[in-house]
Amino acid sequence: MDNTRVKTLRQVVIRFSGDSGDGMQLAGNIFSNVSAGEGNQISTFPDYPAEIRAPQGSLSGVSGFQVHVGVGVNTPGDEADVLIAMNPAALKTNLQYLKKDGIIICDADTFKPVDLKKALYRTDDPIAELGINPDRVMLVSMTTLLKETLKDSGMDPKSIMKCKNMLALGIVCWLFERDVDAVLRKLQAKFAKKPAVYEANAKVLQAGWDYGHNTHASMSTYRIETEDPRPGVYTDVNGNTATAWGLIMASEKSGCPLFLGSYPITPATDILHELAKRKDLGVKACQMEDEIAGICSAIGASFTGRLAVTSTSGPGLALKSEALGLAVIAELPLVVIDVQRGGPSTGLPTKTEQTDLFQALYGRNGESPLCVLAAASPADCFTMAFEASRIALEHMTPVILLTDAFIANGSTAWRIPEESEFPAIKPNYLSSELLSKGWHPYMRDPETLVRYWAIPGTVGAQHRVGGLEKDFNTSVISTDGANHERMVMARREKIARIADSIPPLQVQGNATSNTILVGWGGTYGHLLSAASELEKEGAPVALAHFRYINPLPANALDVLRKYENIIVAELNTGMFADYLQSKLPGKFIRRINKIEGQPFLVHEITEGVHDILNSEK
Repeated sequence: MDNTRVKTLRQVVIRFSGDSGDGMQLAGNIFSNVSAGEGNQISTFPDYPAEIRAPQGSLSGVSGFQVHVGVGVNTPGDEADVLIAMNPAALKTNLQYLKKDGIIICDADTFKPVDLKKALYRTDDPIAELGINPDRVMLVSMTTLLKETLKDSGMDPKSIMKCKNMLALGIVCWLFERDVDAVLRKLQAKFAKKPAVYEANAKVLQAGWDYGHNTHASMSTYRIETEDPRPGVYTDVNGNTATAWGLIMASEKSGCPLFLGSYPITPATDILHELAKRKDLGVKACQMEDEIAGICSAIGASFTGRLAVTSTSGPGLALKSEALGLAVIAELPLVVIDVQRGGPSTGLPTKTEQTDLFQALYGRNGESPLCVLAAASPADCFTMAFEASRIALEHMTPVILLTDAFIANGSTAWRIPEESEFPAIKPNYLSSELLSKGWHPYMRDPETLVRYWAIPGTVGAQHRVGGLEKDFNTSVISTDGANHERMVMARREKIARIADSIPPLQVQGNATSNTILVGWGGTYGHLLSAASELEKEGAPVALAHFRYINPLPANALDVLRKYENIIVAELNTGMFADYLQSKLPGKFIRRINKIEGQPFLVHEITEGVHDILNSEK
């Protein structure tokens, strides 16, 4: 390759799009994984259609996968530099995500009258109809090239068409100088038990690379900058997988066998799938008949001394609420993973929101306090799943960990941590010394107010816990009003004291600004990028991002009180803003909100901040 025609880029955003059966998620995932292996930072956003299988070629059936690759990557990118559109419907629905000077790679063989009609075009020239500069379009006869490449493979036509995504991937690998051998290794691992399928996909991948190299030799290719990463083993990881691995690490560091009782629900199901593979690590993953059975089985496992987990999304969390109350009053450790999606009811099952916050904080009957955490990125799902497990086991409480569809399905480059980097988890077990002094089930540690965990089978520790209120002193069933109030306040204070064992809130960005931008959970990358952009635009802000929601970090309110302007950006109508407002009555909290089933775009945040600051002037 002539290096004078190779352009070096700091970052690039690529969007793969096509029918839900075109394999765009696989092509995007492989490109992301290979890029992570080459030292790039990555952030991905799989954009699934809500329909299981919409009519082929229709606008509602388009599936997308966006990946941001390079240095200083925090989000999947506002707009794509390159769009791969496998049919006219994909071109029409995804053009809005492409930069004005971006490159488009299309399968020209799908631009037939019948295809254009399915995608609701009015003319027979979609490029002109959409106002696209034809110089930015690579029209590739992918279907024709695919059939020619595999004409002697012996595969049936349907199987041949399943390989078309590798043709597109081959062209993209040529365009961005990705290592084809690294892609082949990924394919070999995926199709290890199907060598004929591997050979076909490998042949098609190479054909795509050769097409780019030979036919479009006059077009520039792009080299993406890398940075020297911290030494270690790197991979790309999505949030659901990272969550599962974080739970496994917590099981190892606590010595408590891991039990998952769950029911499949989009977009949380992959946590169940991943843990079901890990029998080799002693994991017991049970698919129960419904959401209620899932959490109740986990509560039973917790009583027996397991690290007990149940995973779900918003509708399932609603079903689990009564059993969550049981875990609160029984004071048993339990981790509940809620991968948030658009609601209410079935809502937008494949889209992302942050609309379960109030449900996590308050969605139970009675005074029912528990710990609520939120993961900030796909990689952070590992850390926060570990933290949720640590808090649950050490403080004998249910913990709800909020992730969302964006970070659960999205991926990032991740350095696999060493076991020594995470602390030992020390459950509050009943000691023989306490047992000999007249222990009872709701006896509490005087510093933390955490009750002691008596594992069934411990001689002399026969006991009952359950949903009926117990006497503070004797632990027998009690209906006395004064005792009930004392137990309610003890459970409330126990959760409040968790703040003593979590990190203080750290402020990023401009330390001298009188304005602080606040977020929580999976919006972190967008807010971090927005803070950086605002600094460049002369409107510097500080940034505070919350991963610990209840209790808040011990210093959080004091930190926020220092700022004249507090702006909370979140993917709902203002739940976290309302929560903070209740704790900061002397402050007026401004809001930037979005509820469209999509993550923020960075410019939406920067424009929102400018609008608020200008209105203040």
